[in-house]
Amino acid sequence: MERVIIPKSNLNPTFISSWIIKPTSLCDDLIDYFELNLSKQKKGVIGFGVNTEVKDSVDITIKPKEIIIPGNEILKQYIEKIFVCHKDYVSQWSFLKANSKKYEIGWFNLQRYRPGQHFKEIHTERFSLDSLHRVFVFMTYLNDVQEGGSTYFSNYDLEIEPTKGLTLI
Repeated sequence: MERVIIPKSNLNPTFISSWIIKPTSLCDDLIDYFELNLSKQKKGVIGFGVNTEVKDSVDITIKPKEIIIPGNEILKQYIEKIFVCHKDYVSQWSFLKANSKKYEIGWFNLQRYRPGQHFKEIHTERFSLDSLHRVFVFMTYLNDVQEGGSTYFSNYDLEIEPTKGLTLI
């Protein structure tokens, strides 16, 4: 795991930290898992169901209890890497160390966006009463994208280019 520096925000300081997951071959293994599990793939789901006018993707939703199921070892390896990033993240913010003794990981998605597909609205992880408990959000890019495909954080006027293994919290 290697902490990396992302571009500075143009508007405000952020709480975004980033790492490169190593080995990056883990990303290839996650892509293989995605491609081999066609029956688990669904059109991009948002809080109220499928709406490709908002989220045009294909997702596999992973529930925490599924991580330990035989055949899902790659998911366990990935989550172990995320916990290493999380530990480093908490070490960067003293108020988190003092106020956060236990976290639970909720369900998460493996998502694929093809060229031209994207999340078409401003997105937040704390949108409704059902998601107000969320404290941390993580994402890992599984491949490089040469043209387009960036993630734009509108509150910070910050654009992140996808780089294989780049993980954000």
